[in-house]
Amino acid sequence: MTGLDERSLMHDEDLPPRIASTADIDPRAKIGPDSLVWHLAQIREYAQIGGGCIVGRGAYVGPGVIIGRNCKLQNYALVYEPALLEDGVFVGPAVVFTNDSYPRAINIDGSRQTNDDWQAVGVTVRTGASIGARAVCVAPITIGRYALVAAGAVVTRNVADYAMVVGVPAHRVGWVGRAGVPLVATGDGEFVCPSTGERFVEHEGVLSPQ
Repeated sequence: MTGLDERSLMHDEDLPPRIASTADIDPRAKIGPDSLVWHLAQIREYAQIGGGCIVGRGAYVGPGVIIGRNCKLQNYALVYEPALLEDGVFVGPAVVFTNDSYPRAINIDGSRQTNDDWQAVGVTVRTGASIGARAVCVAPITIGRYALVAAGAVVTRNVADYAMVVGVPAHRVGWVGRAGVPLVATGDGEFVCPSTGERFVEHEGVLSPQ
């Protein structure tokens, strides 16, 4: 189907997925209702994409990758197996999820490596988290709920729920709420979201809603 747009972005079980004619979708992949798959995207065998998702131009979803409902993969994001994205995850343009701790093209005897010669490791992204443009997530890691990874960051270790991380390697510089806005400290380990008024408390490096 051509002429894609972003009408009806709210998830609707009655709407079939809309797939650009130039997208490469393996017949064994599953794409949920009301999802949009744009020009030149590739979705490999046994990948599962939930309802209401957007897969941008040139994005790649590897074999067996699982993506929840209402996620956004922006243009040229590379999501290699065995990644897992829960509901409501945002993946910015040209983000890369790696899947090999010790990458090599060849074995020690000089022969070309195959899938049987290495153990794939994945990136897990929890509900509502966002990953900025050109960030690199080095598996195996977990990015927590509603966390925010800055553009260009290189994530080499787990990211806590609600954490805002930046840099190379990525490190926490603050906290964000469910709206994605940096939280404001109010004293005694307590924080408030200036957008929603939600309140949080930090204890031993863990942030929890009050």
